[in-house]
Amino acid sequence: MKFPTLPKWLKWALALVILAALVMFIGKGMAKRKADQAAIEVAAVVKKTNVSIELAPSDITIAKTILLSQGLPISGNVRAANNAVVKAKVAGELKGLTLREGDSVTAGQLIATIDTTEFVARQNQAEKTADAAKAQVDIAQRSFDNNKSLMDQNFISKTALDTSLATLEGTKASYAAALAGVDVAKKSLDDTKVIAPISGVIAVRGTQPGERVGIDARIVEIVDLSRLELEATLAASDSIGIRLGQAALLAVEGTAKTVKARVVRINPAATAGSRSVLVYLALENAQGLRQGMFAQGTLATAVVKTLAVPKAAIHNDKPAPYVQVVENKKIAHKPVTLGSTGEFEGAEYIAVQGLAENTIVLQGNVGAVREGIAAKGQ
Repeated sequence: MKFPTLPKWLKWALALVILAALVMFIGKGMAKRKADQAAIEVAAVVKKTNVSIELAPSDITIAKTILLSQGLPISGNVRAANNAVVKAKVAGELKGLTLREGDSVTAGQLIATIDTTEFVARQNQAEKTADAAKAQVDIAQRSFDNNKSLMDQNFISKTALDTSLATLEGTKASYAAALAGVDVAKKSLDDTKVIAPISGVIAVRGTQPGERVGIDARIVEIVDLSRLELEATLAASDSIGIRLGQAALLAVEGTAKTVKARVVRINPAATAGSRSVLVYLALENAQGLRQGMFAQGTLATAVVKTLAVPKAAIHNDKPAPYVQVVENKKIAHKPVTLGSTGEFEGAEYIAVQGLAENTIVLQGNVGAVREGIAAKGQ
């Protein structure tokens, strides 16, 4: 069966009708999608306008004029103000050393002994020598007394008496030397006792029981942790402005707390070669710290009256530094010009320009907050 052929103009007409239908269908779909997107955007705007942040008293600070302590960066190692290296004063076998690193000792405590056998024998030998010398003195004294009596009776010459007197003086000198030998022997025997010179904690044990030690052999090192210092190295030019009593705030490696310190000594001479100057700061409330820890901080060298905020409150995620403030119960970002940093009440502050006195500023622990959000609870 053969279908009739459509005219060409009718084919074009049908094509146009189909195309128009497709355009209308696509247009309706796009319009619906735009409407849905607009509804989503409106809902997001409504949601944003209803967002707020609850602020605790610890989340805010007040921008105010304070006395800002400006300072010099310092660093160094923590060391005990008092420490002692206990060394052997005589040679011999070490006995009775039971203390180890970390054990506490008190001044005058017996730490160990060195074998006394040889030193007891030497003392006995010295005492016997002294006894013999004393006997010679007695003999010479009797001889002199007899000769003096004989000379008084003109039985002997004065020369003979002078000779007996010289003999007496010689025996007395020998006896005195023998007594000195006894004292030396007693001192050596006393030195076999290893005594703690200060109270503190054993930091190093350099020998083991049973070892034979020589004179000046290191036995133990004692540190007194009740008084700790920071030994800071400063350039010669920086040390000129350092004075006794200046305060510092230090951060000690391995601890979260800050430690206050004060300059107690300044080395009068620069170190050869580096030309640096050593400054010693006594640490306050140093409980829990150990010798050898590294500490760094700022030494206050001047005091400036200025408007300042905590340094942690400054944000730098924009071209210019800014702080987050509360204005009309909403969060606003205020650009500021930064000045010098320093210490105030144990915290690090920074001088700022661009804020009014008593402006409510968000602390650094709050983090970044979008502008325009309502602030509650401040």
